[in-house]
Amino acid sequence: MYNVVVLALPDAIAFDLATPIETFGRVRLPDGRPGYRVVVAGLGQSVQAGPLRVQLDEGLDVLERADLVVVPGRNDPSRPSPPEILSALRAAARQGTRIASICVGAFTLAEAGLLDGKDATTHWLAADEFASRFPAVRLNPDVLYTDNGDILTSAGAASGLDLCLHIIQRDYGMAVAADAARLAVAPLHRPGGQAQYIVRNRPTAGASALRDILTWIEANAHRELTLADLAAEAGVSARTLTRRFADETGQSPMQWVSGVRLRHAQELLETTDYTVDRIAAQTGFPSTSNFRAQFAHALGVTPGAYRKVFRPHPAATPATVEAWERFPAHS
Repeated sequence: MYNVVVLALPDAIAFDLATPIETFGRVRLPDGRPGYRVVVAGLGQSVQAGPLRVQLDEGLDVLERADLVVVPGRNDPSRPSPPEILSALRAAARQGTRIASICVGAFTLAEAGLLDGKDATTHWLAADEFASRFPAVRLNPDVLYTDNGDILTSAGAASGLDLCLHIIQRDYGMAVAADAARLAVAPLHRPGGQAQYIVRNRPTAGASALRDILTWIEANAHRELTLADLAAEAGVSARTLTRRFADETGQSPMQWVSGVRLRHAQELLETTDYTVDRIAAQTGFPSTSNFRAQFAHALGVTPGAYRKVFRPHPAATPATVEAWERFPAHS
């Protein structure tokens, strides 16, 4: 039996806290024995987790006996983690204990220095902040989880379940992990990664030197556009526009256009019964094959697979008319 310590930090996300408790706590081996002993540990006798107050089983000393420590995310990951928590995690890592984070729990692992030079992921909404704060970490916001051996991370929310099932498979094999997945009513392996959940290239609502051109792209991405077209609309040279996009978005102008087109295509896949050919043409891709290739490369799944996940019931909806009006025919 493996000893699992779920580390309850102040302001823990209740969902992240419950996921490893329930997933590991219900694992049964073929002979009926439990696969894991799960305890909740932290500072003090209780911790606030959103609207819940959680009673703690143990203090931080229990980490010395753990085979696996799971660090849930916190509602505000920008707040510094308690120094005692960071010290306990470093000590556990030094003795070879496996340490895993769920969602923005990766911030705590990075604060402790446990992710430097390693692969990591976190919730896609927090990815930019994470990359800025921890440049020594190899962040990949597109995947559901990363496994560096003793240090593991998962992406947002339900990806914590994906990581728990992955760990169970590592510990006890496919059959036990498949049984745990059935008990959780979840697939053992989800197709694609977190990339299919990311909302791409939204126009900014705040002050930005690019605000006007981003709004224009939003309305005109369905057209055949070139860098020269964008520069002319922005009233600057192509070189200046490229520099501004790199500074503010980390992308080139045409990469931004592609991201907007992909987001528009996602919306049509979710809200209409349009064919893939029609969506490709209506959102500005030069061909259906180009659309399929770009979509699969960026999201990790095909347009058809994406539609099955995000629009499993193809009945007509009022959004169909709205989507048709938003994305005029490609010309």
